[in-house]
Amino acid sequence: MARPRKQKELRRTHPVMLRFTDTEYERLLSLAESASLPLAEYIRKQVTGKQVKIKYEIVADLPELKKLIAEFGKIGSNLNQIARHFNSGGIHSQEMRTRINQGMSDIYEMKYEVLKMAGDFLSLSPGDASGQKGDSMAILKHIASKNADYGEAQRYLMFQYNEDTMKPILDENGRLIPREEYYLDGINCDPFTFDMECKELNAQYRKNQTYDEIKSHHYILSFDPKDVEEGGLTGERAQQLGLEYARKNFPGHQALVCTHTDGHNRSSNIHVHIVINSLRKLDVERRDFMERPCDSRAGFKHHLTNDYLSYLKQDVMDLCHREQLHQVDLLSPAEKKITDREYHARRRGQKKMDKLNREMTAGGITPRKTKFETQKDFLRSAIEESAASAHSLEEFQKLLTEKYHISLKVSRGRFSYLHPERGKYITGRSLGTRYEKEYLLSVWEKNARRLQHLPPGAAISDERSAFADQNDLPAFVFIKSDLRLVVDLQSCAKAQASSAYARKVRLSNLQQMAKTVAYIQEHGYDTEDDLKNAFTEAQAQTADMRKALRSTEKKLRQVNEQIHYTGQYLANKSVYRQYLNSRNKKKFRQEHQTEITLYETARNVLKGYSEDGKLPSMKLLKAEKEKLTARKNSQYDAYQNLRKYVKELNTVQANLAAFLGKDRSRQNEQEKDNARS
Repeated sequence: MARPRKQKELRRTHPVMLRFTDTEYERLLSLAESASLPLAEYIRKQVTGKQVKIKYEIVADLPELKKLIAEFGKIGSNLNQIARHFNSGGIHSQEMRTRINQGMSDIYEMKYEVLKMAGDFLSLSPGDASGQKGDSMAILKHIASKNADYGEAQRYLMFQYNEDTMKPILDENGRLIPREEYYLDGINCDPFTFDMECKELNAQYRKNQTYDEIKSHHYILSFDPKDVEEGGLTGERAQQLGLEYARKNFPGHQALVCTHTDGHNRSSNIHVHIVINSLRKLDVERRDFMERPCDSRAGFKHHLTNDYLSYLKQDVMDLCHREQLHQVDLLSPAEKKITDREYHARRRGQKKMDKLNREMTAGGITPRKTKFETQKDFLRSAIEESAASAHSLEEFQKLLTEKYHISLKVSRGRFSYLHPERGKYITGRSLGTRYEKEYLLSVWEKNARRLQHLPPGAAISDERSAFADQNDLPAFVFIKSDLRLVVDLQSCAKAQASSAYARKVRLSNLQQMAKTVAYIQEHGYDTEDDLKNAFTEAQAQTADMRKALRSTEKKLRQVNEQIHYTGQYLANKSVYRQYLNSRNKKKFRQEHQTEITLYETARNVLKGYSEDGKLPSMKLLKAEKEKLTARKNSQYDAYQNLRKYVKELNTVQANLAAFLGKDRSRQNEQEKDNARS
């Protein structure tokens, strides 16, 4: 991308020549270096009267500072143990608990001030504070942070924060308020000096020194609120599970493990925060989830891939299953996908709407709408209502457009929706699996079957495409089953060599036989001839659809060619007119040979497509291209569904032949001979 040009009045176009003695020049260089500015910029600021900030490096007694910080950490650890004693049922008074919490707040603020001083002496940038938050909607959540201030995570874990603004809540004296109940432990570090130890490790390996590096990873394990009553989950038990999970999956890293019992936004679900330094501190034994050899060595950073994240989710599911806690399938896509951004946008919008409704109610006006709806919420409800009454893609698209003014786009077999107040499409995948093509096709197939009383496998919609002509075929909706071919044990070498594998194959064959029988009964095939007729008819429909698809593709190529040559014709038309009006045509043609040749070639090609000699307009050609493209996509989907349907019927026939003890290969040869005769 090119560098943006400055406005004319901001450009510096007047150079000024100055001469200095050696002494003056060395002093200017020294001052500019102290201000961390180029020499020219420093002189310009001095001349124009702008402020120049000069930074001085102060050498502090760092060992003493570290010793003081360590003492603060030990005091904090002792207080943490006392708080844990109280949380576990130890005898205490409210006054004592209040004083201890206040002492923890004061000590942490003192420690934070000392750390800020040490950071300034070391020229360490604390970075922008960014709070972390739990999410009661998911079992496992991951947040990668580039914040260089590791103490921000500590403050969030220990003190109360406003979940909307992610700023700490202060008491009337402006001091931090400790959380009512939390459990904090450190792995490979002291929990109260986690921030300083992480910075020391980073400095040792010279990592995490730039602003764009990921400094820490924050994982949140959130449990179902029902686990407290039904599963006997407590804060202490959740903390032990979190420590076990962290030691197993993040070995060698400095980690904070903290359990909160209040839940995000007071949702009352227990959740565990695991914050790790992105840099590994210790060498560990290589595990299965580590993809690279360096992932087990000290001085290398935490490497999170999609496979690693899937492993972490699976481990959470296994952990919940072992502890008999509620769990969800984290590896399957969500039916309704709600991102953090949408969740918080919905909360902010609802707050604004509630405030406005209260003002309207105070003024004697009844609010018409009380529930805020995001653009994605609007799309979801519109899609659900339209899909419930539609029987085909065209009818679904018509309902969305006429009733909700939503545009539907099909690209590479995927659905995208355009909200009436947006300029950019939203994919069905970002809304959830219930709004993608596969699920909606199954809904339309059920609606069509309910209307026409046809078997589910052979349901064909009578609705024709909006672009259909006399050569079009009806759209075909197909829902794939999980049928598989049975395995021939006599020809399977692996089954012959292993009796255990042979038993496994026999069990699988019995399951497939049962599914085949259920399939035949469900689809209403009373005899073997009915199944053969359905297979033959499906083959014929597939062949017809393939011919129609090829015809449409041919027409689309012709239209594309016309669009190409029409553009070529219009681009060189003015040159050709000048050629016709020129006095010396021979000379003009020699000078513009390329343009004239392109024009004449385009004109001859376009006349070949025109029956009456008139050339088509570019607008009509583009409209025809859009129509043919939509028809091609519809026919391609129908063709692929028919192919899958033929393959499925062939599997049913093969399984039935194996079940009846017939030789399928000989039967196919006899059918081919009968067809030839």
